[in-house]
Amino acid sequence: MNRISTLALAAAALALAPALSQAQAFPDKPITFVVPFAAGTATDQIARAIGNGVTAETKQSVVIDNRAGASGFIASQYAAKAPADGYTVLITTNTTHAANEHLYKKLPYDPVKDFAPITALGKGGQIMVVNPSFPATTVAEFVALAKKEPGKYSFGSGSSSSRMAGELLQQMADIKLLHVPYKSNTLAVTDLLGNQIHMMITDTTTGLPQVKSGKLRALGMSSAARSPLAPEVPTIAEAGVKGYEMGYWFAAYAPAKTPPAVVKRLNELLVKAAKSEAAKAAFYQPTGTEVFTTTPEEMAKFQTAESQKWGRIVKAAGIEAE
Repeated sequence: MNRISTLALAAAALALAPALSQAQAFPDKPITFVVPFAAGTATDQIARAIGNGVTAETKQSVVIDNRAGASGFIASQYAAKAPADGYTVLITTNTTHAANEHLYKKLPYDPVKDFAPITALGKGGQIMVVNPSFPATTVAEFVALAKKEPGKYSFGSGSSSSRMAGELLQQMADIKLLHVPYKSNTLAVTDLLGNQIHMMITDTTTGLPQVKSGKLRALGMSSAARSPLAPEVPTIAEAGVKGYEMGYWFAAYAPAKTPPAVVKRLNELLVKAAKSEAAKAAFYQPTGTEVFTTTPEEMAKFQTAESQKWGRIVKAAGIEAE
């Protein structure tokens, strides 16, 4: 029996040897970060900041491959079908891996089965803004106006995060608003500046500069805590909708069947890069994004919880999948 056990252990060790050897040598060539959104977006910015950290640690270059369009379908499908060797990493958001499965009847990728979670990379809140000419100066005043005349006031959105933030506000504040969809948050902001819509809840990267310049008025932050970039702006929960919280997050995924040892190495590299002072200075601090990292297992659990949350909001809003 002892001899059999010894032979079994030896066989197991031989089977693991190639994967361990691959992980120890990894990476020995450039890594590609696939990004579902255009250059200059927050997702692109965090990918570049993390990529610089990985390059500094490994001396291997990181190529940023922006495959924008179709709500992240194009990039996600491409990354899912890439070789499962660790050299293709999807840097994405809650849009592709928590929202889309509830907003579309058929996806060209499976956000769970087609990917191996690596780590979360960051999270943050959005900012609720109105035109300075709008009569409400607080969230409570906005809610009061909306309750007085249901359906009169509109909110715009150019992303799933922005849309769901507005839907959750309606549900929790018991108000009815008219939703106006846009292809991007910047386009929605343009119409808000021109008084074509009444309100929107957008990412701080897009909305806060307009607030700082006096072109828009901030009513609240969608996150659980105030933003360090605008500590004077209360959270929506503080300002009148108790318990409200709706944010965005970034995460990294490898194609499914990527060897666990390689995923572990990627986790180590990306977590270290995210926590570096260089990444904080280049991305996290300027955008008010919180450094948020996980193990692959923790990321899988977090994604499941987020998907369930988004599903509940979509169902309660009566949104029919496209």
